[in-house]
Amino acid sequence: MSVTDMNTDSYDAMLAAVQAFHDKHRFKETGGEELVYRVALMAEELGEISACVSKGKDREQLAEECADLMILVLGTAIAAGFDLKQAFWDKLKQLDRRRSRFVEGRIRVSEFD
Repeated sequence: MSVTDMNTDSYDAMLAAVQAFHDKHRFKETGGEELVYRVALMAEELGEISACVSKGKDREQLAEECADLMILVLGTAIAAGFDLKQAFWDKLKQLDRRRSRFVEGRIRVSEFD
């Protein structure tokens, strides 16, 4: 099944599409799922997102770079063998219990010491 044939409205479909991409290119067997490598790729994509914002690139370019990062994050969950959907909801519940405060004129939700 190709990406264009998938139901694009669910997390499970997104995860399956990234898994299919990993399988197609044999990431597991060829170093594409090595975690240090994946972190470097994510840092590179974050730099590209930063360049879009700091250089005033259009929204479509920003969306494309964010999609690249999201694909890498999903792939990292696959490579590391954890349930990203569950981790997301667990973390959001944790964040929801935190207080917010203004730090240097901007809202921040963090564990403040």
